[in-house]
Amino acid sequence: MARHITIIQGHPDAEGGHLCHTLADSYADAAVAAGHEVRRIDVALIEFPILRSQADYQSQHAPPNLGEAQEDILWADHLVLVFPLWLGSLPALFKAFLEQVLRPGFAFAYDRNNIPKRLLHGRSARVVVTMGMPAWAYRWYFRSHALRALEHNILRFVGIKPVRTMLCGLVESASDRTFRGWIKDMAKHGTRGD
Repeated sequence: MARHITIIQGHPDAEGGHLCHTLADSYADAAVAAGHEVRRIDVALIEFPILRSQADYQSQHAPPNLGEAQEDILWADHLVLVFPLWLGSLPALFKAFLEQVLRPGFAFAYDRNNIPKRLLHGRSARVVVTMGMPAWAYRWYFRSHALRALEHNILRFVGIKPVRTMLCGLVESASDRTFRGWIKDMAKHGTRGD
C-alpha cells in the first residue's frame, strides 16, 4: 500500500554532502520508486528563530515560513527523521525546529484536566542517527538517552508511534562496505515505507 512519507533531514549544514543527506536521498529514491508519495523538509535551508520563552511557545503559531513544514507533517502517515548526534543529542537547529513546529494546538492540546491529547496520532516514524562513537556504546553505555527522549518525550507524546530506529556508528572511520550497507538498508526501508 502506498504511503505518504515526509522525510525531515535534520543535519544543520546547509551545504549538504553529509551521510545524513545520502541516507535521506537513498530512502526517498527507493520510496518513490516503490510508489510511495514523498515530501522532504531540509531543516538547514529554513530560516526561523529559536524559541526563548514559554509565552512564545504557547502562542500556538509557528513562524509563517514553517507552515509548509507543518502541512507536510500533517499530510504524512509516516515520518523519517535523519540527523547526526552532536554532543550526545540532537543538533540545536534540529531541536529548535521541532520546538517550533510541534507546538500546542498543532501537535498536542491539553484538556480541562491538563491531560495532553495527542493530535498527531495515526503516524509512524523512523529515526536515523549518525554518530562518531560506536552504535553499541551509544545504546549500552549512554543508554540512547537523546534518542529515547526524542521517541518518548516528543514523538510519542504527540501521538507518533510506532517509532523505529537505525543507528550508524563510527561514521568517520566506516569502510565503503559499511557505507554501502547503510545506504542499502535505507533503500529497503524506503521501498517498504517503514
